[in-house]
Amino acid sequence: MNYFQYNQPFELEGGQTLPEITVAYHTFGKLNANKSNVVWICHALTANSNVLDWWDGIVGESKVIDPEQHFIVCANILGSCYGSTGPLSLNPETGAPYYNTFPQVTIRDMVRAHILLREHLGLEKIHMLGGGSCGGFQVLEWALAEPEVVDNLFLLATAAAESTWSIGIHTTQRLMLEADGTWGEPSPTAGSKGLKAARALGTLTYRNYQILAQNQTDPDPEKLDNYRVSSYLNYQGDKLVNRFNAYSYWFLTKALDSHNLSRGRGGRLEPVLAEIRQKTLIIGISSDILCPVQEQQFLARHLPNASYVEIDSNYGHDGFIIEGQKISQHFTAWYAEVQKENQVSGPILSV
Repeated sequence: MNYFQYNQPFELEGGQTLPEITVAYHTFGKLNANKSNVVWICHALTANSNVLDWWDGIVGESKVIDPEQHFIVCANILGSCYGSTGPLSLNPETGAPYYNTFPQVTIRDMVRAHILLREHLGLEKIHMLGGGSCGGFQVLEWALAEPEVVDNLFLLATAAAESTWSIGIHTTQRLMLEADGTWGEPSPTAGSKGLKAARALGTLTYRNYQILAQNQTDPDPEKLDNYRVSSYLNYQGDKLVNRFNAYSYWFLTKALDSHNLSRGRGGRLEPVLAEIRQKTLIIGISSDILCPVQEQQFLARHLPNASYVEIDSNYGHDGFIIEGQKISQHFTAWYAEVQKENQVSGPILSV
């Protein structure tokens, strides 16, 4: 992991200021001579900058995005607990961790931090900018912020604005965090029980009725307790508690809720999307109940140079992580057409 230190005040969209920020990031592969092979991946809610670890179906040796051909960058988002400035970071003005005094950050703030890192790395162009879910939020904001820098977009299970449905889910999750008796304490473990409950709810929305019925139904109809699905949700909750932080979860879900491309741009999404001219592949997952395909279809209707693909999958929202083979096939076909239309000689992505 690498760290970029920005030792100047970083003004946030909400009006508050961080005295300085750190951005943790990973790079894979080598930059070619004319710096034309940059692929930047934006990660989702609780992921990190090690994209080879969490998206190994898409990124890696001999995968559709290959470090042998591309210079791959992924930066940890502001507000997280994986190296970039967040609630567990020390506030240089107090010498103590921020915890629940961390200021609210937005998707646009995250993108501004990414741009500072891009400039630090000396990258004038991003050949391919991609991400799913919250990562897709960042991609769309970045495409608007630096249209002359970003050439092509790759979007999965994402939307132009956070939906009322998702904001309701996040509000419920934050209520779970706040109901934990330790919430608000100046401790890295504060809110852990609430985080476990919030993750259980999140897991239900990342999957769906069909996949839970398929994989978690008990074969014994005589059972009165200790159901398989209960064990599964407890396990998923414990896993997140062991690797993430409740304060980060609270602030990051707030950032998700803030996502709306039309904020400060006239209030209507359609004309804003019309400004995004990059060639774009949009992938929806048929069974996604968190960010359903209607959201991706809306993007496809209003982005001028978009191609839309819907993947039939039982895995719900998590399909954008799990369905690597299907995603790779569609990506490869689309990218070959992009190269053909642009008549650009460059590395063709291969599966």
